Amino acid sequence: MHILITGGTGLIGRALIPRLASHEITVLTRSPEKASRVLPEKVHLINHLSQLGGMNHIDAVINLAGEPIVDQRWTENQKGIICSSRWGITQKLVDLIQAADTPPHTFISGSAVGYYSDQGDRIIDESLVVDASDFAHSVCANWEKIAMRADSDLTRVCLLRTGIVLSKKGGALKKMLLPYQFGLGGPIGDGHQYFPWIHIDDMVGGIIHLLNHADARGPFNLTAPTPVTNKVFSQSLAKSLHRPHFLFTPKFVISLMLGEAGQLLFDSQRAVPRALENSGYGFEYPDLSPALDNLLQ
Repeated sequence: MHILITGGTGLIGRALIPRLASHEITVLTRSPEKASRVLPEKVHLINHLSQLGGMNHIDAVINLAGEPIVDQRWTENQKGIICSSRWGITQKLVDLIQAADTPPHTFISGSAVGYYSDQGDRIIDESLVVDASDFAHSVCANWEKIAMRADSDLTRVCLLRTGIVLSKKGGALKKMLLPYQFGLGGPIGDGHQYFPWIHIDDMVGGIIHLLNHADARGPFNLTAPTPVTNKVFSQSLAKSLHRPHFLFTPKFVISLMLGEAGQLLFDSQRAVPRALENSGYGFEYPDLSPALDNLLQ
């Protein structure tokens, strides 16, 4: 296949692209020079969609682009960047797909478990319809709405409602490690909020599974089948690192550091990957402790 990927230099893209070595890969990137340093040589790099010459020769699109959502406070300017970095590129891809005579047969587009807002300790799957007004839900809901405009008899759309991706090469886990390594790790707030996680190998495996299964379409939770509370996650991380676990980070400290964005760390999504498992995907790391041991030991 000829596959177009956006967000290819991010955590997921860098892990995914080597696994697609048998295909022809084109990556849209703002900086081809930087991308060439982290992606395989055979990848074709472009910095504008106009360089594609349309979508007639593209078989599949994997849309992973988006400004990190919890890296800094949500000022009005930052909210604009978060939204435009997701909605804008997705709309441009949809426009090209709709304009093609022979459009890509598959459009896999990013989203996040933030779509579900705060659901406490109830188990939730892709069938849950959410009507919420918080920023994270609004970002994801509109992102998905835009992507679904590409759905047709010729193009199927898969939405990736991604949880916390665990990788030793970046993302949330890398940021957590330092305090734990100094024996200062612990849960956030009371730790009762559910923490929908997924090992990077299953994140990549899930995307490839959806790419190769022609009957897969609609939303998919890219989360391990055993979500845990923040407290349990924290305890498991400390155990894998052989470090103590007796401190915690009060909610007001997170609020002071991140403002409104800190709410993402307290929202609870006990999301399970029902649609992905029903489509035949088998998780390599369904349980947390073996996943952390694989990454950290």
